[in-house]
Amino acid sequence: MDIKRTVLWVIFSMSLIMLWNGWGQYNGKPSIFAAPPPKVASASASASASASAAASAAASTVAAAPGADVAAAPVIKSETITITTDVIKADIDTIGGELKRLELLKHKDSNDHTKNIVLFDHSAKRTYLAQTGLLGGPFPNHKSGFVAKPGARDLGDGNQVQLVLESEQSGVKLTKTFTFKKGEYLIDVRHDVTNTGTAAITPSLYLQLLHDGTKPESGGMFSGSGEFYAPAVYTEADKFQKLDFEKIAKGTDSHAKESDNGWVAMLQHFFVSSFIPQDKAKREIFTKKVDTNLYAVGNVLPMGSVAPGATVSMNARLYSGPQESAKLEAIAPGFELVKDYGVLTIIAKPLFWVMELIHKMLGNWGWTIVVFTIAIKLALFPLSAAGYRSMAKMKVVTPKMQAVRERYKNDPQKMNQAMMELYKTEKINPLGGCFPILIQMPVFLALYWVLQASVEMRGAPWVGWITDLTSPDPWYILPVVYAISMYITTKLNPAPADPMQAKMMMFMPLAFSVMFFFFPSGLVLYWVVNNILSIAQQWVINNKLIPPEHKA
Repeated sequence: MDIKRTVLWVIFSMSLIMLWNGWGQYNGKPSIFAAPPPKVASASASASASASAAASAAASTVAAAPGADVAAAPVIKSETITITTDVIKADIDTIGGELKRLELLKHKDSNDHTKNIVLFDHSAKRTYLAQTGLLGGPFPNHKSGFVAKPGARDLGDGNQVQLVLESEQSGVKLTKTFTFKKGEYLIDVRHDVTNTGTAAITPSLYLQLLHDGTKPESGGMFSGSGEFYAPAVYTEADKFQKLDFEKIAKGTDSHAKESDNGWVAMLQHFFVSSFIPQDKAKREIFTKKVDTNLYAVGNVLPMGSVAPGATVSMNARLYSGPQESAKLEAIAPGFELVKDYGVLTIIAKPLFWVMELIHKMLGNWGWTIVVFTIAIKLALFPLSAAGYRSMAKMKVVTPKMQAVRERYKNDPQKMNQAMMELYKTEKINPLGGCFPILIQMPVFLALYWVLQASVEMRGAPWVGWITDLTSPDPWYILPVVYAISMYITTKLNPAPADPMQAKMMMFMPLAFSVMFFFFPSGLVLYWVVNNILSIAQQWVINNKLIPPEHKA
């Protein structure tokens, strides 16, 4: 019994540590279990120089990109052009062709449900921009004036709407074409460079995401509303690399520097923005602090030599929207990795896949969790049943165990030998009662990560007062029901012979219940349903399946 209680407390403590570690990671802190990231070999000097130049061009509050001849460019008044589709509303400035605001029309703000969530933004509180331009000379960049060609600004009844911007400087014309499609958060961005001068040019295209380093206001300690911002880089060779603003500021960040594939991104809770250049195009990858509390992550793509009168084009895509699994996997290799399931990805990912199948039939994520819990309980029944039988037998022989303790209380060695003999005679596994909890903990922790990462459940209601399964229960009803179910479970299990252990076991339901006040309500719902099923299973075993000789 002492071993069993020790194991239970170890599980309880490790669960708290893992959840604390997960919460820290989701708020931009390194994992307490992870070693420092390996250093990536430095790129060539020319790559570093180009990346540095591009990053210097990133700050919207500084002068034009390196080498830009501001006097040579015509003065164009800033104009905000708004493009509206069925899912997004985007504001693009004619100065630089900069995407300075993007509103998601299908997703509400977590703090104010009367408003839609805004990703790209240029306000007093937030700087989050998507910028592109040319390097290699006094060419059009994100500080140059562009002229917008006439055209539709709303999707209307069509399937797509385009915005075409043009800027010419020093014999180089840059045409930016933004294509917005119905039902998509993916924006096609094409850059056409035309040499209108008399000499060949060798421009490079930069694509960059600019973000301030201010930490967002966090939600509850374990709730699904905690926010974070972080840049990220992906290449096939180096895989997914999540970065940190503080390390970028210190120059200690480490990531891939060159590739001909992959993407750069800016992550936040439930959402992501990413530039995805065309595949097999050589690129340099950079991160840089470009101004006070302002950081950039991006690519520099050489466009080759452009002869007089010639035009070269470079395609890219800009995704800015929710981290929906089905959409992410179809966009680019490795893009689904922006949805971070934490240390239990190997369990959480298939778990969510099963839940999606159930949701397609039920249409409600709360009932999906209920049905999923029942399915897990049935699947693990053979293993858990053995543990419950062991606990039931332990409850029956508790008086005999107490008698052994009293008889040998002054001789611990003989007491242990007598206890082991009793276990053998009664055919009891003293650790058997731990099996139900042991086999449930990985599922419990994986479901925590699913609720933390799945935008599909963000704002998803269940019944009545539960309006968001990723947020805590506003009325604390589920934690209270959980406490009652845990109390009943404790009463059905054998009481420890040690009075101190008995008090500790009675304290566990209260401790978990208080902790569950801050947990996503979907996670508490899972555990409540699991406990109710466990109570029924234990009652049946205690009253129907224990052999008569064990009840005597």
